[in-house]
Amino acid sequence: VEAVESGGGLVQAGGSLRLSCRISGDRFNDYDLEWHRQGPYNKRELVASITSDGKTDYSVSVKGRFTVSRDNGMKTMFLQMNDLKREDTAQYSCNARIGRSYFAWGPGTQVTVSS
Repeated sequence: VEAVESGGGLVQAGGSLRLSCRISGDRFNDYDLEWHRQGPYNKRELVASITSDGKTDYSVSVKGRFTVSRDNGMKTMFLQMNDLKREDTAQYSCNARIGRSYFAWGPGTQVTVSS
């Protein structure tokens, strides 16, 4: 099983980006999905998650600005990021899990927010 992220880039503060995470295999519908990020001086942070039945959760730092969603037909998870701030600059990666078992980790996509 592989996860591949896309959609990162350079954006000005206040701007928006939409990240995608495509996961291969036949069990996409069964996975709980997560977005993590790691900035240059920070530990890895769980920023958003969506369960197999569509329940979402967010870190305090992004709640109200980021929206996680999934399209089971496309085997893809999305992260809509609005009102981006410099502190959102990080490598964003996605993963898929069932319970405590992880099935895929993506290599990540870089998001850089300039002032």
